[in-house]
Amino acid sequence: MLRARRRGATTTTTATATATATATNDLRVRIRRGDQSGGEMVCYRAPRRAHQTVLDVVTWIQRNVEPGLSYRFSCRVGMCGSCAMMVNGMPRWTCRTHVKDVLRGARAELELAPLRNLPVIKDLVCDMSDFFGKWQRAEGRFHGAAGRHDPVARIAPHDPRRAAADAGIECINCAVCHAACDVVASHPGYLGPAALNRAWTLMNDARDTAQPQRLRAVSADGGCQNCHSQQGCARYCPLQLAPARSIAGIKKTVARAVLAGRL
Repeated sequence: MLRARRRGATTTTTATATATATATNDLRVRIRRGDQSGGEMVCYRAPRRAHQTVLDVVTWIQRNVEPGLSYRFSCRVGMCGSCAMMVNGMPRWTCRTHVKDVLRGARAELELAPLRNLPVIKDLVCDMSDFFGKWQRAEGRFHGAAGRHDPVARIAPHDPRRAAADAGIECINCAVCHAACDVVASHPGYLGPAALNRAWTLMNDARDTAQPQRLRAVSADGGCQNCHSQQGCARYCPLQLAPARSIAGIKKTVARAVLAGRL
């Protein structure tokens, strides 16, 4: 859900919030405001409460101080990933991030910005088009030969390829790993950890029929060889997946294909 309500003139002052929050028990929140043409950090104050999440704080500011503040959220319980943003310089799901765990310094300060490495639409909302476009470039779509009337394929749970696919298949496309990746930051054409992780799950799917074109896609410019194995994707993944491990598997597969003369 994209939050962007307006009730008359908006303000970037902290007067309304300060009237509610006490001087000794409040949060200083700096939020990046603006669109693709530019922006600035604007300071707000919000009440500090027990067990509150960063998403709670953003929602309070939007409802009580700045109705024009734009951000995304949906489930609020750590299932959809749409509330992801930069929290004190780190990509996080804000619905799962408790304020007490990320406060900066003695001043109880939060700094919020849209996810890194993605174009900004407005305030904390990013354009995800390029992110999903890279999934397409990595051949992240299943291609099968069976029809709806064919028998269901039987793949044993202990099959090594099934296990490799299972290790990365729970990705929900939140783009936290994309924001954490320094290679994406320096090389915007890089497919990124999420797209390559998806490609790896399909490379291990015995039912898929598009392996030759997928192999070419992940080994082309911007593909797996750009990964520096810095593990930022694994460090910040809220689901504790390891895209870098998937990319390492792709590198080995590409190397074997080259030696076999298939690339």
